[in-house]
Amino acid sequence: MSSKLTFRIGGIHPCDNKISRDCAIEVLPLPEVVYVSMAQHLGAPAAPVVAVGDKVLAGQVIAEPAGFISAFVHSPVSGTVKSIAPRADIAGRMVNHIEIVREGDEWAEGIDLSTDLVTEIPADRQFCLDRIKNNGVVGLGGATFPTHVKLNPAPGSKAECLIINGAECEPYLTSDYRIMLERTKEIIVGAAIMQSVLGGCRCVIGIEENKPAAIKAMRAALAELPYEGIKVQVLKKRYPQGGEKQLIDAVMRRQVASGALPISVGAVVQNMATALAVYEAVQKNRPLVTNVLTVTGDCLPVSAQHNYLFRIGMPLSYIAQVAGGVPEGAAKIISGGPMMGKAISNLDAATVKGSSSILYLSEEATRRKPESECIRCGRCADACPMGLEPFLLRRLTEAGDMQGLEAASVQDCIECGCCLYSCPANIPLLDHIRLSKGQVMGIIRARAAAAKAAQAANNQK
Repeated sequence: MSSKLTFRIGGIHPCDNKISRDCAIEVLPLPEVVYVSMAQHLGAPAAPVVAVGDKVLAGQVIAEPAGFISAFVHSPVSGTVKSIAPRADIAGRMVNHIEIVREGDEWAEGIDLSTDLVTEIPADRQFCLDRIKNNGVVGLGGATFPTHVKLNPAPGSKAECLIINGAECEPYLTSDYRIMLERTKEIIVGAAIMQSVLGGCRCVIGIEENKPAAIKAMRAALAELPYEGIKVQVLKKRYPQGGEKQLIDAVMRRQVASGALPISVGAVVQNMATALAVYEAVQKNRPLVTNVLTVTGDCLPVSAQHNYLFRIGMPLSYIAQVAGGVPEGAAKIISGGPMMGKAISNLDAATVKGSSSILYLSEEATRRKPESECIRCGRCADACPMGLEPFLLRRLTEAGDMQGLEAASVQDCIECGCCLYSCPANIPLLDHIRLSKGQVMGIIRARAAAAKAAQAANNQK
């Protein structure tokens, strides 16, 4: 077997375009006003615990979890709460936000802002979980699933391998790459904390081969730190190598069944930035109010590329202005990468915990070409990393066949865009599939809720 691992089904090889890879992380100056979303994690939106007129400190809890799958939200600045009201997010959806007028940068008591490295891992597992939960840590690889839930598998489930995702396979994005170089040891300590919380399973840090400096830095740091059972694994450059199920297949040679969770095959996957957030939460008692975001694109000169340390709640328009403004050649602005990112419909929307980029693409880079008839070449099926048949899913979507779509496993689509990228007819396959997937998932959830209600009714008899 090759020393460079990869997943076994589908995948594509888009150009890296890592133009901003050599741009060191810069700290963004604070804006006068921030808008903190209550829905910046998977699950129920958080419930505000402050009122208009309240004074808040940076790092102070301003919203609490509103369900099991939910997360704490903290103030990114010190100041006064001006409003609590719906506001358009990046996708244009109206979401409750807490508006805070900044009056300084005073932090709540008990938060360690020093840069001293703390390597001794607390022996108390629950202490670590509580700090991760109370500091609002969520997965920063895209899904923003509350991390404390993921690190606490249900009884009967056992983690055999913790995989730290350093693939960053999306073109253009370099924020994870920069923290691998600049916060190397903190990431490893964070990984060791999660490894300990999961019971001491082995830990694999997976990094794609096109990041040799990061691989070297991680291995050098591991040699200096006192942890066992952690290794760096080089991955082949292939998209979507960073997909959760694809990483598990690459590292463990196990495939997660349809509808199952990674823990079903003994795996827990966490992102590099999440490992850093875990370190800061447990070792520094620091809430997740910062992350790193890349400002990049093919219509930006190298001198205008940036990797910024931002605080949640910063308007994207403010970041764009600090970075030099929206370039004239930008035909599309995306939050995230060009493959799985979402078009930004509102530059006045605010950053959230999982924000990873402001990506400016030219008309040529958006691949906006006339759509033609399907030529039945099968390239979309060959490229699909989930083994689906996108051409069939599109036909079923157009026919409105929800039963057929479910039977064809549309719910397993990870929305990676491989089908769209590989289609010579330029058919917007992902748009069709994303629409029908949402409808089928709604049907599945409704069916599960009905079955649960029926079971509860039977238990009461």
